[in-house]
Amino acid sequence: MRIPCISLIFLLCATIGHSEQPNARSAMPPGLVAQPWTVPLWEKGAPGALGNADRDQPTITIYAPVDAGETGTAVIVAPGGGYTVLATNHEGRQVANWFNALGITAFVLKYRLGPRYHHPIELGDAQRAIRLVRAGAKEFGVRPDRVGIMGFSAGGHLASTAATHFDPGNPGAADPIDRASSRPDFLILAYPVISFTAPYVHRGSQTALLGENPDPKLLAELSNELRVTPQTPPAFLFSTSADTAVPPENSVAFYLALHQAGVPAELHVFEKGPHGVGLDLADPALGEWPALLANWLRGRGLLAK
Repeated sequence: MRIPCISLIFLLCATIGHSEQPNARSAMPPGLVAQPWTVPLWEKGAPGALGNADRDQPTITIYAPVDAGETGTAVIVAPGGGYTVLATNHEGRQVANWFNALGITAFVLKYRLGPRYHHPIELGDAQRAIRLVRAGAKEFGVRPDRVGIMGFSAGGHLASTAATHFDPGNPGAADPIDRASSRPDFLILAYPVISFTAPYVHRGSQTALLGENPDPKLLAELSNELRVTPQTPPAFLFSTSADTAVPPENSVAFYLALHQAGVPAELHVFEKGPHGVGLDLADPALGEWPALLANWLRGRGLLAK
């Protein structure tokens, strides 16, 4: 596996306690080549931070495959948790390890949470993660045109927001990371929260992200089925009919919007399965969704032949 020097990304060295060393190759202890490591999204503190505690410091944790260059594909993973906690085990680390088995580099996103933080802080964290990975593609051993985002539940709302609210970057920015586009190249949504205006809204996520009495215009702005355009990236979605926490109507509405906009999309709604299943490889039916996703990624040329 290629060991990134992260000169552009500023500080792998600092994360392992060797901030005085400019090159991560010399700072990386022997035997840690395949270990995940964590970097902050902003070197000198995140914009809008309300303190210096761990909850105020958004990060990405990098899980690299044995050979990142095998596919050149990167996926930023946004765990769910209702915008109040992060399910970083079964919707983060486990999923990252699964991506690694496909030759994909995974970046598990720790974004800031409500009720301490509200929109647009969470979206800003997701956009920064996309820019950071794209700007540092060479150092991470991935391709800048193969940077996708995946989200579970409320993380799916964040991922779909990033996929429908993006910009090409600021070419005049002093920070080279801010010059990169925040548009993901592909989108993966697992039982996502999508709408804040439909009858099936997930009220907990809405309140955590926007507060008790949000402006109706903001509710519409962040009902992502209403924000799809032909420029929205291709998407893979799955949900279950038995999900009563975040009903499958969310996924169906987003899929229909993608279809109507001419955006390539694939949707799977399984009959059984509760909310928050993660990989759920033990279920003979629902546990097939990772294989279906792998086929979709392969069909889009994002896996090795």
